[in-house]
Amino acid sequence: MVTLVYFAWVRERIGKGEEDIDLPDSVKTAGDLIAHLATLGEDYAEALRVPNAIRVAVNQEHVEHHESIAGAREIGIFPPMTGG
Repeated sequence: MVTLVYFAWVRERIGKGEEDIDLPDSVKTAGDLIAHLATLGEDYAEALRVPNAIRVAVNQEHVEHHESIAGAREIGIFPPMTGG
């Protein structure tokens, strides 16, 4: 089981700030996770419809989509950050 934490408009579109989820064995990378989440319903699909725009942090460290999420206790899912 892993805790997923959603930020900014990803949280707003999914409709929750966090959830605990059991991931299938086929979900090995951050990209796999995004693809899997997009299958969980319309709200998820809408929030994650541009997967390359989504950023992921595993145990509070940013990872690229091709990187492993093995051993993750917490995974943050968020949109690109803007400065200003």
